[in-house]
Amino acid sequence: MKEDDSLVYFATKNKGKYAEAKQVASEHGIQLAHLNWDKYEIQDDNISRIASLAAEVASRESEKNSVVAEDAGFFVNALHGFPGPYSSYVYEKLGVHGILKLMQDVTQRHAYFSSAIAYSSRGRASVCFEGIVRGSLCHAPRGSRGFGFDPIFIPTKGDGRTFAEMNIEEKNQLSHRAVAFGKFCTWFTAHHGEK
Repeated sequence: MKEDDSLVYFATKNKGKYAEAKQVASEHGIQLAHLNWDKYEIQDDNISRIASLAAEVASRESEKNSVVAEDAGFFVNALHGFPGPYSSYVYEKLGVHGILKLMQDVTQRHAYFSSAIAYSSRGRASVCFEGIVRGSLCHAPRGSRGFGFDPIFIPTKGDGRTFAEMNIEEKNQLSHRAVAFGKFCTWFTAHHGEK
């Protein structure tokens, strides 16, 4: 891949998401540039639709040829999938302590994170890639790394630490975002030259 061909812009205000995604992209030989962008976000129960429209709008309005946008959700089984695609809003209003309060007397603590990475190039419909990581909620926040609900989520395939107790490299071995970005990078490497 030529250097110009490997440049993709990630439209996000979240520096933590960008740092995680940049590491995955670099492992695939893709340069990920930060497009500090207020994501256009529709209200929808489907994170793939949210990410797809966000990528298309960001690509068109920024006039960048290759743009990715992400939408992610935190789904708590005992809360019937809440907060799901409304995780960012719920985090702002309730935070991790609000979710823990809702789960105070609940013994079934299964949860998962889901990520949808959508790619758009001007004039073309977006392509979307999804990743999921399953785990459980701990009873109190642990760790100071990461962002959002990371301090209360313990991935099933991990070693008992929350995402917020892991560095980026460790989190990327397990995370929903790394899975989705890995799928995108594999696809992009194979298809980036198509017109």
